[in-house]
Amino acid sequence: MSGPLEGLKVVELAGVGPGPYACMLLADLGADVIRLERGDPAASPETSWDLLNRSRPSVAVDLKNDAGRELVLELCEGADALVEGFRPGVTERLGLGPEDVRRRNPRLVYARMTGYGQEGRLAQRAGHDINYIAISGALWPVGRAGERPVPPLNLVGDFGGGALFLVMGLLAGVINARASGAGQVVDASMVDGSASLLTMTHSFLNAGFWREERGTNILDSGAHFYEVYETKDRRYVAVGAIERKFYEELLRVLGIDHEALPEQMDRTRWPEMKERLAAVFATKTRDEWTVLFEGVDACVTPVLSPREAAVHPYNTERDVFEPGEVIQPRPAPRFSRTPTVVGVAPHTAGSGTREGLERWGIDKSRQEELSAQGAFGSN
Repeated sequence: MSGPLEGLKVVELAGVGPGPYACMLLADLGADVIRLERGDPAASPETSWDLLNRSRPSVAVDLKNDAGRELVLELCEGADALVEGFRPGVTERLGLGPEDVRRRNPRLVYARMTGYGQEGRLAQRAGHDINYIAISGALWPVGRAGERPVPPLNLVGDFGGGALFLVMGLLAGVINARASGAGQVVDASMVDGSASLLTMTHSFLNAGFWREERGTNILDSGAHFYEVYETKDRRYVAVGAIERKFYEELLRVLGIDHEALPEQMDRTRWPEMKERLAAVFATKTRDEWTVLFEGVDACVTPVLSPREAAVHPYNTERDVFEPGEVIQPRPAPRFSRTPTVVGVAPHTAGSGTREGLERWGIDKSRQEELSAQGAFGSN
């Protein structure tokens, strides 16, 4: 392993979405993460499509088997943290809850990823990203005036409000445990996290600067200088010319005399200004506008698809994406002294059982004993 988290050991009880992404981030940064999931310990290590499972081995474990549960507890004895993303109470019923683990390792940080949190009237309710950000208030503002809210993929709940807060909480817990000698439970809720992401919006609301009217504010497509415009070839450019100097540069390249226009922050004139800018942007292709704005500080960029982004000159110069047959983003952020790499490609579930367990001190004879007891499942 390489990276700033080298030496950190994490047990991952496999789930979907934010849990795996959080563990991917930890593993990309050098943590020794062992992913425990249903699988075949004899499976060939074929490359999987699921990039969220990269940089760590997949170990087959049957959590409903006594020996399988004992294996998890055995691994926890040498771990700094455990990550799980089941509904509240599931690991307790399995005998793998925080108290079960604490008895084996009181220094371990038990990081829990859920949508609604570990307690409260919605804790046991099923949901997905769209439901969690609806409850937190993060979905409502996303969309255009007079239209319904638009789901921002699953970036805000699963990954922004979920995985990133889980990683922050886990690392904070480990730092504290190393100082105090005591672990703790980290309750990472996607409702909590996505609500936290709205802190600046709440500041604007408190100050009376933000209207609770979708698509009428400075950052939600209300302003003509912070908008996406369609070009002649039915592609798009993104404009973020908020500051006065950037706004004047925008108008200069567009060939519009700013002195003959209404004041930039006059909200009553934003709709007509948006129509005017839209008409100008429609006269040239996206790439023509890209050339015209090249080297100009007007905060104008082409809107790229994910596949276009992977081959954009800026991204290739900085190696934002991993080259090769499988396109994937490289680890982020970057470190000057402890560089990070994609450890290994994601492989078939269970195919890393032997080597993964050996790396964690479970030797071949112990593995044979566990296999005979059904710890790895029926495959």
